[in-house]
Amino acid sequence: MKHFILLATLLMSTSIYARSFVIFSMVQDLPMGVENEVIRKNYYVNMGAGQGVKKNSVLDVFRIISVQNPYDSKKRVNYKVKVGKLKVLHSSDEASIATVEEYDKEDTPIFELPQFMIGDHVSINVD
Repeated sequence: MKHFILLATLLMSTSIYARSFVIFSMVQDLPMGVENEVIRKNYYVNMGAGQGVKKNSVLDVFRIISVQNPYDSKKRVNYKVKVGKLKVLHSSDEASIATVEEYDKEDTPIFELPQFMIGDHVSINVD
C-alpha cells in the first residue's frame, strides 16, 4: 500500500511533467480596406508572472515543422525553428498578452503561414 501511495504522489506531481508554453489565442483589428492600413494583433500565451514574464519581456516564438523523408523509410524529421519574437504588453499569473516584436526574417525558413499562429511554442528570450 505504501508503494502505491508513493507512486500516486509521484505521478500527480506537476514538477515531473515538462510544460509547453504556446500561443493559445489571437485577436486582431477588423480590416477596413483602407490603403496602407496596419492591422494590429494581440497574441495570448499561457506563460505569465509565475514563469518570470512581466511587461516588456520579450518571448521567442518557435514552430515545429514536421517533414517526411521519402529516402529514409518515410521517417519524419521534426525541426523546432524560431519564427519571431513577441513583446509582452500585459502579464497575469499564468498568462500574458503580447504583440509582434520586430524580427530579422532573413535567416528564417519559408513557412506556409508567415505570421504567428495558435500552437506556436514560446519561451523567454535570453539574448
